[in-house]
Amino acid sequence: MNMESASGEKIASLKTLATVIYALYAVSLFIGITAVVAIVLNYLKRDDARGTWLDSHFSWQIRTFWWGLLWLVVGAATWIILIGWLVWGVACIWFVYRIAKGWLNLNDNKPMPVQ
Repeated sequence: MNMESASGEKIASLKTLATVIYALYAVSLFIGITAVVAIVLNYLKRDDARGTWLDSHFSWQIRTFWWGLLWLVVGAATWIILIGWLVWGVACIWFVYRIAKGWLNLNDNKPMPVQ
């Protein structure tokens, strides 16, 4: 096996994994535990993606998880004063946007913007 085909197989494998992770995040809107599985996979395979255009997707997914968790906690903390509903609603829309934008860029073989 030559170096180019090995690299191509690595990219294909990482792209498949990134697709699975986006799906796990999407399912987490209904079954929250899948987000935990997704973040564990992100951290386990992130080093494998270093130096490829897929590294930006792994970073995007990791940031999406942690910011989403932060807004989930803020929403829960403000639930009693009824602002929590609004925080959770906006956070949910933001989370869906992040999943959709990432998945679409992944499908088009485009890296995510650096943030």
